[in-house]
Amino acid sequence: MSAHPLILTLDQHGAPHRWVSWQHACFYYAKDLVAWAIGEQNFIFLGGTNRTTGTRSQISANSIIAIKGKALAGKSLHKVPPLSNRELFHRDRHVCAYCGEELPGQRLTRDHVVPVVQGGRDTWMNVVTACRGCNQSKSGRTPEQAGMELLYAPYVPNKAEYLILCNRHILVDQMDFLARHVPSISRWKPA
Repeated sequence: MSAHPLILTLDQHGAPHRWVSWQHACFYYAKDLVAWAIGEQNFIFLGGTNRTTGTRSQISANSIIAIKGKALAGKSLHKVPPLSNRELFHRDRHVCAYCGEELPGQRLTRDHVVPVVQGGRDTWMNVVTACRGCNQSKSGRTPEQAGMELLYAPYVPNKAEYLILCNRHILVDQMDFLARHVPSISRWKPA
């Protein structure tokens, strides 16, 4: 883990957008692109020393910052997040959709509910977490064809849930903020 946590950025209306490094956050502050900031955590980043005055420059950054600009407005919560096994397994809480066993990531696979060989697509709504054994048993068949019951339905995580799924080191104030934006259909629950 780096010395500094990631900074949560929002659009100027308060919708979650993405994680950025402290360096990227400093860029936003230096370019006057921070519309407003919240969060209990405040970080001070030191720069160079002025030869004339001997003072050192610094930027103070909050753990949650809203970025100015129309480019972010309205897009944050409605864009489909990218699909990866890591976030899929987190979405499904590392539980096989067929046998219900909770396993570590290296023992899990991505299963296509409607197999690709039958026209299924590689999308959030067509994939679930499966243990290797169940995925091999199901093979290139649908759950119905294989006589296997799905224990839970796939869904597309919204942007806030995706941001939770893809960051392992979320600060308490960031988690509180994101948790308020997670839909009720989510399998993710705060600890």
